Amino acid sequence: MSTAAQQTPSRAGARADRDTHFDVEQFYYEEAALLDDGRYTDWLDLLADDLDYWMPTRTNRLRRQQALSVAARGEAAFYDETKESLAWRIRRFDSGMAWAEDPPSRTRHLVTNVMVRHVDPAEHDGFGEDDLSVRSTFLVYRNRLEREENVYAGSRTDILRRAGDGRLQVARRTILLDQNILLAKNISTFF
Repeated sequence: MSTAAQQTPSRAGARADRDTHFDVEQFYYEEAALLDDGRYTDWLDLLADDLDYWMPTRTNRLRRQQALSVAARGEAAFYDETKESLAWRIRRFDSGMAWAEDPPSRTRHLVTNVMVRHVDPAEHDGFGEDDLSVRSTFLVYRNRLEREENVYAGSRTDILRRAGDGRLQVARRTILLDQNILLAKNISTFF
């Protein structure tokens, strides 16, 4: 083992320092403001070009079958998107052809319980210790027209990386809603 490797302990899986944690929280607050203000094109700038944005469905299972309660990759999902497909959705909103969002919804994104760790490369193929694994919880309120109201609660597990200019970007996002069945007429909200 080289002398440099002996002097630099591995950060894999370690909690991020206070400054990094603060940066991540501020990043999430900025993201929430952009979504609530309907500034979706600006929101896209917070997403990495190789983004994986996934929201699997859930089912009710007995306690002994909890591992099967969340759909696996390739099974049913509310969202299984890339940055390109999200950009397409946003262009559709802006075109006036997304009738489910005309007039547009009003949303409020609340983000809390943010936990930031350095990625463990053994657990996340293609990512390194400089990348961040972040778990957070959210509550999203949506109101449309006079009487349509929806509340979404859940958790997000993200991998954030720094772009060339030092800005944080979402490279992977897994969204897990607490609801099994959505009562909303559509799901045109980003999380």
